Amino acid sequence: MYMPWSGDLTSFFEQNLADMEQTVAAGYLGDTRLVVFFMPDERRAEFFELYHDNGQCVRLNHRTYDTAPDFTTAEGIASILEQVRQTAPAERYAMTIGSHGMAWLPVSGIYARPGSAAPREREYWEYAAEGAALTRWFGGKLDQYRTDITTLAEGITQAGMEMEYILFDDCYMSSVEVAYDLRHVTRHLIGSTCEIMAYGFPYALMGRYLVGEPDYENICESFYRFYSSYQYPYGTIGVTDCAELERLADIMKRINAGDVFDGSQLSELQVLDGYNPTRFFDLGDYVRHLCTSPTLLAEFEEQLARTVPYHRHTPEFYSMSSGAKAIHTFSGITTSDPSTSDATRTKQQTAWWQATHE
Repeated sequence: MYMPWSGDLTSFFEQNLADMEQTVAAGYLGDTRLVVFFMPDERRAEFFELYHDNGQCVRLNHRTYDTAPDFTTAEGIASILEQVRQTAPAERYAMTIGSHGMAWLPVSGIYARPGSAAPREREYWEYAAEGAALTRWFGGKLDQYRTDITTLAEGITQAGMEMEYILFDDCYMSSVEVAYDLRHVTRHLIGSTCEIMAYGFPYALMGRYLVGEPDYENICESFYRFYSSYQYPYGTIGVTDCAELERLADIMKRINAGDVFDGSQLSELQVLDGYNPTRFFDLGDYVRHLCTSPTLLAEFEEQLARTVPYHRHTPEFYSMSSGAKAIHTFSGITTSDPSTSDATRTKQQTAWWQATHE
C-alpha cells in the first residue's frame, strides 16, 4: 500500500489502513505479506508491515524516514520499491496507490498555457466547502507533490517489479491513456473513471479479494455494494486487463483511419467528470459515436469487453464542481480523445494517441 503525501486525505488514509487491518485480523492474508509506505506529512514517511498474529493485526515498523524519497521522480519511486523487495521478497507484487488523481494529465499541463486568453479552469478540489463531500487526486494539490504516470511507469521499470495489479485509490484513473502508459509494468489496472469519494476503496469489504489470487469480479462487486448504500451513493470502478490493450489500440487505429469525430455530437457523449469543457468521456460511448463501420464497431466492442472485463457503477457519479450526474452508458474506462479542454491539449503526446492515430 503506497500512500504518498496528499494533504487533506491523511485522515482517510488512516481509515483505509484501519479497514485493511480488519482484513488482516480476519486471517485473509495467508502467505501474502502486506507492507505500507505512508507519509503523515510532506517530509516524513513510515514504512511498516501489517501481519496476522493470534486473531489480531499487528504493525511492525521496518523504517522511518525523516526525509522521504522524492516520490515525484522515477528514482525515488524505484528506491521505495527496492525497500519493499528487500523487506518482503516475493515472486510477484501488487500495488495500491492512495492519493488524489487526474488520469493521464501531466503535472505541468493541467493549467492554461502562459499568455492564453482562456481563464484557468478550476480543479475539483477548489470547490471544497465545509460540509461538502470530498474526493481524491493522484498526488497532492501542489506540483511538487504530484507524480506523472510515465514517471510511475519508469520507476516500476527501474525497480524491475512488474505488478499483478495497480489499484489507484484516486480520481479519474480508469483511463485508457493511463492504462496504456502502464501496460508494460502491470497486468491489471483497477480504478475509478470519475472522482472517487474521499473515503476511497472499502478495504474492509474488498481486502480479502485483493490478497493472494485477486478476484477482480468480487473487487468490483464489493466496491459497488459499499457505494450503493454509502451516505454519498456514487461510485464507478473498472478493471483493465493490460495484455489486451495492444489489440484494442490496433482496432482503434483502424477506426481513426476511416472516421473523424463529428464535433456536433459532443453533447451526446457520456461524460464522466464535472469539468466544462469535459476532459474524460466514456470510451465505449465515444467509439460508438465515432465509428461508421458496423463490422469494425463490433470488433471494437468485443475487444473492449476483453480489455475491461469487469466494471460496476452506481446510477450517478459525483463531482465536487457540479454535483451528481446520471450515468446512461458505461464501459469502465475513459478517454480524452474528443475533449476540447485546454487541460487536455497535450493528449497527442500520449502513447495511446500515438498508437491509435497515423
